[in-house]
Amino acid sequence: MCSSGNGAAESGSPSSSPSNMEKYLCDLLLDQSQPISERFRALFSLRNLKGPGPRLALIQATRDSSNLLAHEAAFALGQMQDVDAIPALEAVLKDLSLHPIVRHEAAEALGAIGLESNIPLLESSLVSDPAQEVRETCELALQRIEELKTSSSDDKSSIKEKSPFMSVDPATPASSCSSVDKLREVLLDEERGMYERYAALFALRNQGGEEAIFAIIDSLGANSALLKHEVAYVLGQLQNKAASAALNNILKDVNEHPMVRHEAAEALGSIADDESVALLEEYAKDPEPIVSQSCEVALSMLEFERSGKSFEFLFMQAPHVH
Repeated sequence: MCSSGNGAAESGSPSSSPSNMEKYLCDLLLDQSQPISERFRALFSLRNLKGPGPRLALIQATRDSSNLLAHEAAFALGQMQDVDAIPALEAVLKDLSLHPIVRHEAAEALGAIGLESNIPLLESSLVSDPAQEVRETCELALQRIEELKTSSSDDKSSIKEKSPFMSVDPATPASSCSSVDKLREVLLDEERGMYERYAALFALRNQGGEEAIFAIIDSLGANSALLKHEVAYVLGQLQNKAASAALNNILKDVNEHPMVRHEAAEALGSIADDESVALLEEYAKDPEPIVSQSCEVALSMLEFERSGKSFEFLFMQAPHVH
């Protein structure tokens, strides 16, 4: 772990001034010579700070050589619901030279921000982007914006509000009146639209309980990499050890989409049983950087948690990685 033993980080440690802290974190985020775990700590802290300085640094990070960091920066801008980040996010979505995981996250961020002016670009990418996971994300984002557009003011605020897990979800959870069996049926139905399946997923997450957990685990067999990556993310939010075996299998599967394996790694870091930690240590050497870096970040976050320290520099509550 490099946070306390890194001479460069120590020598550049900021004074207590907020402006110095902000500059330090922006510089650390963008310093490609630093370990990925250190840069993620800076990213999480900047996401909580908000404002023009953090926004600019996060926008620059969306073009980073680490696809994992770049996609997390786009995710952060969406979670911050920062309207001023829209032009940069649109440029990322349109740039086909960027990894699909980064373009997907830009599309999701545009949906999270929720402005109608984002619709034309999302509609264009829905039909033209070569990556299925990006097209499916555009479908989700468009439906979320449409839902906001047609809602009453009370409904609108409930759509915009964060979930009980402190995340801005890509879909509004399905009705809490729905039974677990009904939600499971929708989630596993390959004929249903992506938004409806996501809505069922988040409703099951919010309901919790063993039956709901196992319904969510069952959906790791879905055809869509996008849905599976969100399922793994939700299992990380729930931190239920019942999901460990299924997530272990996802991480081990070298034929699985890297975005799904990445989320499985992050979720295993949240669950943190002995077998999961051993697996993360093994796959921190995976040849796919999105996967190996995810394992490295998950292990670093876990080490901080076990030592009783916050993973973030500013000792705020750390948001979940996406």
